[in-house]
Amino acid sequence: MIAQTLAKKYDFSKAKLFDLAFWLIIFGIIGARLYHIGLEYHYYLTNPIAMFKIWQGGLAIHGGVLAGIIVVWYFTRQYKYNFWLVTSLIVPGLALAQAIGRWGNYFNQELFGLPTALPWGIPIATFNRLIPYLSENYFHPTFLYESLGSLCLAVILLVLHYFYKTKDEFKYFLITLSYLIGYSILRFSLEFIRLDPTPLVAGLRWPQWMSLLITVASFVYLVYYKLIQNKKIKSI
Repeated sequence: MIAQTLAKKYDFSKAKLFDLAFWLIIFGIIGARLYHIGLEYHYYLTNPIAMFKIWQGGLAIHGGVLAGIIVVWYFTRQYKYNFWLVTSLIVPGLALAQAIGRWGNYFNQELFGLPTALPWGIPIATFNRLIPYLSENYFHPTFLYESLGSLCLAVILLVLHYFYKTKDEFKYFLITLSYLIGYSILRFSLEFIRLDPTPLVAGLRWPQWMSLLITVASFVYLVYYKLIQNKKIKSI
């Protein structure tokens, strides 16, 4: 709904955007699942049927976003649309969807953080706690932190859409990169207190390395984009 409302602002086909959403949902789920399977491949090699049991959990947002980027790239190539415009229409709704979706972790009592004595700590049933924390009762609601952070990010992206008055490629580019960098910084920070098992590489959790990669790549591409733009201006 958010993407279609923004599409009207930019005279973009709402019907085409709806068609794209269909494929984004399907391949987003596939990408999120394949990414998770790649991280837990030891388990799935011995339990191959479990690969298809997505109702038992195991969807990674980084995999979903990467798959989504590929789908949008193919879509924009097919219909000769501006890639950055289409992604800028999508990311505010995506951030809001993440803010809503994280509440599923609360109801499933999963992906919580370290023990805490803070007044907003949440109780976790004993059978959902990791062995080192069986004697603890209250834990950081990391789902809530990410939900609020994603909500703020969605608001920022919408503000950029409505208060950045020009309609040019740099605006679309900036909005898309703001999502990628904003969410990556949020996720990188929260991984320090999350307890769910994930591969460790050089002392950092795997999602932190992915977040760092996306952040650095986004900044590098931003500098590259500006250099190209400046060269074009000088040539004119």
